[in-house]
Amino acid sequence: MNRADFMVKYEEWLELVNKELDRLVVEKDTPEKDIYKAMRYSLMAGGKRLRPVLSLAVCDVFGGDMSDVIPFACAIEMIHTYSLIHDDLPSMDNDDYRRGRPTNHKVFGEGKAILAGDALLNYAFEIMLDNVLGSSKDSEFSSESYAKVLRKIKAMKIIANASGTSGMIGGQVVDLESEGKNIGADLLHYMHKNKTGALIKAPVLSSAVICGAEKDEYNNLEKYAENLGIAFQIKDDILDVEGSLETMGKNCHSDAAKMKSTFVTIYGLEKSKEMLNLVTGNAIKYIEEFGERGEFLKELALFLVNRNN
Repeated sequence: MNRADFMVKYEEWLELVNKELDRLVVEKDTPEKDIYKAMRYSLMAGGKRLRPVLSLAVCDVFGGDMSDVIPFACAIEMIHTYSLIHDDLPSMDNDDYRRGRPTNHKVFGEGKAILAGDALLNYAFEIMLDNVLGSSKDSEFSSESYAKVLRKIKAMKIIANASGTSGMIGGQVVDLESEGKNIGADLLHYMHKNKTGALIKAPVLSSAVICGAEKDEYNNLEKYAENLGIAFQIKDDILDVEGSLETMGKNCHSDAAKMKSTFVTIYGLEKSKEMLNLVTGNAIKYIEEFGERGEFLKELALFLVNRNN
């Protein structure tokens, strides 16, 4: 797959995800209507939609039914958005800009921003449960339908674990407790394996489970996603040094200002770039096991290495 074909496919899936998110989260003329505005403000602010695109790409690898996967893909994007809203709060990273415009709490206030994040997290699980329950109401409920329901429940478990204390939240705790301290490389890797990597691995593995991946296929995708998550974070740390508000859509050089340990502070800029190429190569190695079916995921890894935001 060449870069042009990759971008066409990426834009196609991006549009599919955006349309579904727009359909799922609507403003309502109710007393609590402002919460829907706050939810949509951050959810529909754009972005790469990396996580739902990963879900759809894995579904495509197995020739699965996109309608089975997209509710889970959108749910993961809602969870990711909730984490960004909370991450930007004054009690966390205290950021003023996200995706080129004021952060949620700057527009709606801290209290409503917290509730908007909470609402997105809860709604994510409502959407997944609605899909599971819908599958279980099949008028011709067969052993195959039952197996599909079980796969979807297992996918929800993967997403819940990735979002919780053994995943993203656990990594965020380590991040908070590490501010202003010199931490070692092992703790840095542990922190980002959970804070960043867990929600990159979740869409890959949940989609693989829903689509009935075999054990060796699942294991290769897991290794791909683990390396992709590390690569994504290393690139983020590099961009925090080399980027700007104009290119990134958020404040840069903030890690140094907050005395945070990063791949750049521990390994240096040039070594971090070498590591980025190494882990990206590792991700590609695992996805090459899928041959032509994995071409999009291979190109996606390369795309992320060369991004400027």
